[in-house]
Order: sequence, then structure tokens, then C-alpha cells
Amino acid sequence: VKIEPCYVCGSPCYPGHGTMFVRNDAKCFRFCRSKCSKNFKMKRNPRKLKWTKAFRKAAGKEMTVDSTLAFEKRRHVPVVYDRDLVQATVAGMKRIAEVKARRERAFFKARMAAAKDGQ
Repeated sequence: VKIEPCYVCGSPCYPGHGTMFVRNDAKCFRFCRSKCSKNFKMKRNPRKLKWTKAFRKAAGKEMTVDSTLAFEKRRHVPVVYDRDLVQATVAGMKRIAEVKARRERAFFKARMAAAKDGQ
């Protein structure tokens, strides 16, 4: 089961949900809802729409450089199934989620402190 991100807002698109636009050069654009599809058709830039993940990263409201973000990258290397490896991976995913949440809280606090000092 493949969970792909929405082309506009970046939220996850689960199988059987949303729509997909396929251009003549076979480039696929997946949208989670009609709001994203309509904004794409109006040729709006996701970095300028305040409710998208692209805007939040471009504006410095979310972490962009962190080692925990590297775990979400796609890898095109097939791996032979191994039960022990799967168990270790699931345990590692939980640990990474905890570390990521802690770092995001620290990033938010630092950003709010900087904004408070700037006033």
C-alpha cells in the first residue's frame, strides 16, 4: 500500500482517496481533495498558499534541516522480508517519532521566543 503526498498541500493521500491528474508527459499529480485540485488548475503556487506544508517550510515555520526528516525519504531499493528486521524497524519508527516530536516542540519554543524578543 503506497501513501503518496498531495502535490499541493503535502498531506498524505491514501489509496482510493483523492484524484490524480496525469499530464501528457506521464507526470502524475495526486490531490487529496477538490480544494487542492482547483488550486492546481488555477496555477497557484503551493509556496504562496498559507495553509500548505510548502508555505510553512518556506516561511520557516517548520523544521527543514534535521536528521529525523531523512528517515521519511523514499528508497528505491527492494529488501528481502525479514521478521526481525521488520520488528526492529517498527520499534525504530516509534523512537524516531518521539525524537521528532521533541525536536519540533523545541523548534516551536525557540521560534516563539525569538518572535517575543522581536516585539
